[in-house]
Amino acid sequence: MKVLKFGGTSVANAQNILLVENIIKKESLNDHVVVIVSALHSVTDQLIKAAEYAAAKDETYLRITKGIEEKHIILVKELIPVLAQSSWLSFVKKHFNDIEDLYNGIFVLGEFTDKIKDKIASYGEFLSSNIIAARLQHQGLDCLWMNSADLIKTDSNFTHAKVDFDSSESNLKNYLNENQNRIIIGPGFIASDFKNNPTTLGRGGSDYTAAIIAGAVDAQELQIWTDVSGMMTADPRLVSNAKPISEISYHEAMELSHFGAKVLYPPSIQPVMVKNIDLFIKNTFVPDAEGTLISHRSKAAEQEKQQIAVGISNMSHIALLTLEGSGMVGIPGISAKLFQCLSQEKINVILITQGSSEHSITIAINEKDAFHAENAINLAFADDIRLKKVYPVKIETGLSIVALVGENMKSRSGVSAKMFSSLGNNGINIRAIAQGSSERNISIVISEKDSKKAVNVLHEEFFESEIKQIHIYICGIGNVGSKLIQQIYDQNTYLQENFSINLRIAGISNSRNMLFSDQGISYERYLNWNEQSEKASVQEFSGEIIARNLRNSVFVDVTASSDVPEIYESLLKKSINIVACNKIAASSDFKKYKALKNTARNHNCNFYFETNVGAGLPVIGTINDLIKSGDRILSIQAVLSGTLNFVFNQYDGSRTFSEVVAQAQKEGYTEPDPRLDLSGTDVARKILILAREAGYPLQFDEIENISFLPEECMQGSVEDFYNQLTRYEDHFKSLLNNAQRQGKILKYTADFENGKAKVGLQHVASDSDLFHLYGKDNIVIFKTLRYSEQPLVVKGAGAGAEVTASGVFADIIRSI
Repeated sequence: MKVLKFGGTSVANAQNILLVENIIKKESLNDHVVVIVSALHSVTDQLIKAAEYAAAKDETYLRITKGIEEKHIILVKELIPVLAQSSWLSFVKKHFNDIEDLYNGIFVLGEFTDKIKDKIASYGEFLSSNIIAARLQHQGLDCLWMNSADLIKTDSNFTHAKVDFDSSESNLKNYLNENQNRIIIGPGFIASDFKNNPTTLGRGGSDYTAAIIAGAVDAQELQIWTDVSGMMTADPRLVSNAKPISEISYHEAMELSHFGAKVLYPPSIQPVMVKNIDLFIKNTFVPDAEGTLISHRSKAAEQEKQQIAVGISNMSHIALLTLEGSGMVGIPGISAKLFQCLSQEKINVILITQGSSEHSITIAINEKDAFHAENAINLAFADDIRLKKVYPVKIETGLSIVALVGENMKSRSGVSAKMFSSLGNNGINIRAIAQGSSERNISIVISEKDSKKAVNVLHEEFFESEIKQIHIYICGIGNVGSKLIQQIYDQNTYLQENFSINLRIAGISNSRNMLFSDQGISYERYLNWNEQSEKASVQEFSGEIIARNLRNSVFVDVTASSDVPEIYESLLKKSINIVACNKIAASSDFKKYKALKNTARNHNCNFYFETNVGAGLPVIGTINDLIKSGDRILSIQAVLSGTLNFVFNQYDGSRTFSEVVAQAQKEGYTEPDPRLDLSGTDVARKILILAREAGYPLQFDEIENISFLPEECMQGSVEDFYNQLTRYEDHFKSLLNNAQRQGKILKYTADFENGKAKVGLQHVASDSDLFHLYGKDNIVIFKTLRYSEQPLVVKGAGAGAEVTASGVFADIIRSI
């Protein structure tokens, strides 16, 4: 014999019930089947809601009742042959008259007891099971309706009745031995006490009914038919890559269902587990899908092949209650007193944790019970609180429990480390931890706003090792920003195939607009992103990034704005990696620079700014490697401006200095206002950053900046600037001639030695490493303890949107 159970969505309407009918026909070809059904979708909730309106003397209950009745009448008309409809329409009408009488009584008395609640709730399954049984009978099938509520006996704890298994199993065995119909259909969820009052088995109790029957008759298997293809590795509403679980043990299924996997009602497992009956979770709407088998699986040899965890579950609306005080240490009975107090108030404890110091006990309960529990505990410990042996109970709300479940976690070292480090790297703070000695469940309590992120982080860590999802937010869509975006789109397939990394551009912004997509902005959307964007500011962009709270997030600053670095600290505190092309943060006040680096370190994230110096050249990375390996930077000599190097390489007297600068601007080597490059301020920032990365606490105003531009060139508009360059052509030509008379060339250099830095125009001889530097190239020459006689040289293109974008791209990859 097989037992089949169909949930509310499976019997939501006539169309779905026809699917159920086909499944029943197929399963009953070779076996006797007992079929348990739920109420039509949402009917039980509506029945209870109508009663609550009636108790509040709100006549809305009449409208709700009429709607439920109409739903059942439509069902009869669609499922039962016309000639047989009259008696079934009368059947529905009679029972809704009874329901309305109950509501009227509640309305008059203004009272809605648990006993009446169970009576009203029982009608949903009673009606659905009768109508479906009638449908099968009229289809010529050997089908009998069974009132399982009369056979399953419970105590009188209404709404949460406890099953009396001895009498229930005896009743079920006798009934099914006496009735050998091929198909027997009965209602789930409902039972009765020994006075024959209707009781219910808790929400989700239809699963429990089916399991009780399967256990009583030693069924071949139990099938739970629902609207998903089995249990999943995580809630698919939270994790888009959640995968079906093909096979799982009873214990694993119990752990997952207890902590929020709603496919299965937790108590349903016990009756089949003790009888070693296979339990299948199947999809009514995709009946040929494999589904999930729950059994006593796992031979030792097979376990070795299986992955460590089978699933992740989560439970929201959790509160933590902490009882602490020095008077608890070493005193027997404190825990017993606490749990007895909660038991008397019928408050369920979901999770318990206590440190070995015995100074405190923390429990997790449903948030709705928090203040009731607080009052009960404080009352129970009133004398201890008055004597200051313990403190009044402390409550934290707005929390979630996330549980990692798997039989194979047992005796595997490193599972907890892997779990906690992945969460820590994404800025998820753990409030409480619990793990039993079975080692099949590690449960953590976290902020509810971090729940989705945590589940995705753990799912990626334990179930998606093939691809790591990276969420990138790019601020600045100018020359470098647009090149970076193009490089990401062009390279992403290669990164997926060769490095198991998937880069998602989750947000882009300029000074006016922003656009977001958690699944990644497609290339087509990017091309027209301004048309779909919303108004933006720097603060709004960062606020939205924090609110979305996505795992493996990287913020990329490809602006020159002084406003954008102001949001770095808040992003780093949320463990969002930062990649900055913008030099302002790293060249700001030394204390602020150090604070940002420390914030990144303290929150397990990265703050990279390689392209602040030398575009895509590995300059800062080289310094970091030298310092980490124990070397020390003694001096730095460098040409750090591709723009200035281009200008002085091109300026040979055949053209005016103004014409050469205009060419540099036209070819994209300068800022829109070339004075930002020619003033030496940018170079000064770069040598400042290198000195700081080398371990020297230098400030910007300590750098000597020897300007070659006349003061008048720095005033007025850009047009005025070019006019002044033309006016001072003799000045620039004299600089060139002075160098040429000495057989030297002009280079704008940056020097750092003995803790001091300077920038300015120099005459460079032919035997210098700086002499043979062409186009827009940069060069950095390091003298260190180890590279004292033969300096370490880094040389290459130091300007241009493509190479700068590639340097930013490299920092993004490095940050994850």
